Amino acid sequence: MWNVDAALKHLRLHAKEASRGQCARYVREAVEAGGVALVRHTSAKDYGSSLAKVGFVSQDALATGFRAGDIAIIQPIKGHPHGHICMYDGRYWISDFKQLHGFYPGPSYRKLKPSYQIYRYPGAGTASRADEQVGVPAGKARL
Repeated sequence: MWNVDAALKHLRLHAKEASRGQCARYVREAVEAGGVALVRHTSAKDYGSSLAKVGFVSQDALATGFRAGDIAIIQPIKGHPHGHICMYDGRYWISDFKQLHGFYPGPSYRKLKPSYQIYRYPGAGTASRADEQVGVPAGKARL
């Protein structure tokens, strides 16, 4: 069983003020602090299979709303070949830093809006309306 509170506590405690280019490491360590071990990958974009293997399920968050503990995996864009991964804490998306503008981590991502997938551990977090969350792109295609 995954402990979302332990994972979020770890993520909040270790997040920096600005990106270190280590989103995959920070989110993986937070997930593991919650009690499950993930297969390690070099690229953030590749963590979907590892999350699924330990029980996370792909979600349509625009229909269900984001929940604390949801994980976004975002596909690469030019200049960012590894993509991005971050976790929602109930108010902000956090990776290796607290993202103040939604789950897209920077201006290039926000401009291009690459495809993404949301993963949720069953029973984790409480629902909130996706359209009330910071930085939610409307109608963006899932992976």
